[in-house]
Amino acid sequence: MDNKILTAEQEQKLRRPIDERVGAIQKEIDGLREDGTNKVLTIQNEIDSIKRDRIYTKAEKEAKIAKYQTELEQAKSVEAKHKAEIDKLISEAEGFLNANYDKAYFQPVKESCEREKAEAKEKYSKEVARLEKEHKETLAKISDHNEIKDEKYVHKNRLFAAKMELEKDLQQVKDRKHAAFAHKYHLLDMLRMSKFSFMEARAQKWENYKYTFNRRSFLLQNGLYIVIVLIFVALCAITPIVKNTPLLTYNNVLNILQQASPRMFLALGVAGLILLTGTDLSIGRMVGMGMTTATIIMHQGKNTGGVFGHVFDFTGIPVGVRVIMALVTCIFLCTCFTSLAGFFTAKFKMHPFISTMANMLMIFGIITYATKGVSFGAIEPVIPNMIIPKVNGFPTIILWAVAAIAIIWFIWNKTTFGKNLYAVGGNPEAASVSGISVFKVTMGAFMLAGVLYGFGSWLECARMVGSGSAAYGQGWDMDAIAACVVGGVSFTGGIGKISGVVVGVLIFTALTYSLTILGIDTNLQFVFEGIIIISAVTLDCLKYVQKK
Repeated sequence: MDNKILTAEQEQKLRRPIDERVGAIQKEIDGLREDGTNKVLTIQNEIDSIKRDRIYTKAEKEAKIAKYQTELEQAKSVEAKHKAEIDKLISEAEGFLNANYDKAYFQPVKESCEREKAEAKEKYSKEVARLEKEHKETLAKISDHNEIKDEKYVHKNRLFAAKMELEKDLQQVKDRKHAAFAHKYHLLDMLRMSKFSFMEARAQKWENYKYTFNRRSFLLQNGLYIVIVLIFVALCAITPIVKNTPLLTYNNVLNILQQASPRMFLALGVAGLILLTGTDLSIGRMVGMGMTTATIIMHQGKNTGGVFGHVFDFTGIPVGVRVIMALVTCIFLCTCFTSLAGFFTAKFKMHPFISTMANMLMIFGIITYATKGVSFGAIEPVIPNMIIPKVNGFPTIILWAVAAIAIIWFIWNKTTFGKNLYAVGGNPEAASVSGISVFKVTMGAFMLAGVLYGFGSWLECARMVGSGSAAYGQGWDMDAIAACVVGGVSFTGGIGKISGVVVGVLIFTALTYSLTILGIDTNLQFVFEGIIIISAVTLDCLKYVQKK
């Protein structure tokens, strides 16, 4: 048997002593749990059901629950009485499994599977060799062009059939090995009632990952990231040679995170719209509007320019109040415009490309006309230290971004609105039929984006110490959208994670920063970004086609 492949009967014979021994122990445990643990779980479920049931009055619920509470106490008493004995039996079963399962069963099955895999590959090689020989012999007998073409087509199909047979054989081996591995955890699951240690849970997850691993899917999901990591490794190697300075330093990493922080707000905002198969072309102009507004309010002294000819001077207002006033105004203006685009998108089914492009033109036109395109200079020098102070050299603007990531993650994953966002993005018709208001979800996504744009532009104003103008933020819309796409937020709708958005923003910020340090021309940097974007979207389309 040591040099042969185990049959199903032989495998069962190896496993039978283990199943019988652990099964006998499990039977004892089940008997001890019947009037204890099992009854506790049943009664607790009954109590939860009564609490949710609306057919009973409050008094009836209290009466029924009181009755069950008495039974519950009795069951818990029995459970406590048998706990030590049950723990002893579980320990006995675990000891037996640890001593015998791998040695007596799993390892022989694993070795058998390896031999079976080798035999399947050898069988495939022989079959391919046979087909190649027959193909050459057939070609030698025919001379007609069409017959040769037909023979090549038939040969190709035969090779494909042989490959499919190999894949089937290998999958059967894989299934057999995985089943042998999983059976031990099935026995432990029954013994402990689904309680596993941290290491046992990790082992199961790793085994399940290997079992379900598919090279094509892995490359589709992670191929772009692998290439980008290799690019960064190359940049880290090249930069010290070309510029005599290392790229991966503590200060450089902090600079990248600091630059990425305001952009994180913008990417998180537009990510919700992309999740709804939309987009937003007005982000850059929102930043310009927010920067201009925040600079005017937080400007030191009388403003150097006017708005519709009126020159503002907010220095009479306390600095702290002006900071909050600037934030509220930025959020209000950005939310007003995003709500306008959201209304036309939700009410009239207008594509966000059009509604946000209209926003982009209106915002730029209004701000440029109102301010004559003037840059409004610096803000009060004490304000950046109030909003984003550096603590021992650490820029706290990063903490604002971390807070935004945490809040948006919570909204997307733990709220009804977030679940509805995915539902509407995945299939708006089905979501509408199931009772979800597509209009409210769409408006909510646009309004949330406006809040994030306003917050991001306010932080950028503090980071840059003002200098707001209508032209500021040009191209930021493309950066934000590209970061989302690279991060896996799909334009097909309903697919995306906050972690992907974060990774996308960091990738583009780090790439731009690295290429700038290396002295690469800004125009060539756009080429790199374009290649990454088209690669990301291509992979996204391939994933979508594969699912279809």
